Amino acid sequence: MGRIAVLMLASLSLAACGDRPDEPAPTPAEAVSATPPEATDAAPAAPTVLDAADLRRVCRAGLAGIHGQALTDISIDGLEGDVVSASWRAPVDGGRRRAQCRVEGDLITWKPLEASGPNQNRWMNQSGDPVTRFVLDGEAITINTTLPDGTTATETYSAASEQEAR
Repeated sequence: MGRIAVLMLASLSLAACGDRPDEPAPTPAEAVSATPPEATDAAPAAPTVLDAADLRRVCRAGLAGIHGQALTDISIDGLEGDVVSASWRAPVDGGRRRAQCRVEGDLITWKPLEASGPNQNRWMNQSGDPVTRFVLDGEAITINTTLPDGTTATETYSAASEQEAR
């Protein structure tokens, strides 16, 4: 009985000494989403609040980057509050893919609509989802995407406000 008590006491002492080794480290996407990039003179900071035209522009560029589409292929179908509805031609069957988009700070979050499974019709902002950020600099919109494995992709689009009015 004394041996068990000593082992339990040693275990409790070790557990109180620091981080638990059985807790997984954050994924690259979690680390990226938790740490906004530092502001520099080379990269203008994202505006804290976008007007309706800029929100449509940023969502259009974000969805183009996320889905590998040309900017002109993404149609803005509507804006309700701070949520943009968009669609584009499905590359495989020629139908339409639809999604919603919203922006929080410099983070672009999207949600597929009409997906085949109910668990797929959700905002893509959970652990394991890609993290998409933007930099708006005049007509240029740079989209930076970090995949869960840490791989990054950057696309820059030119999207004038008058293009969004169609």
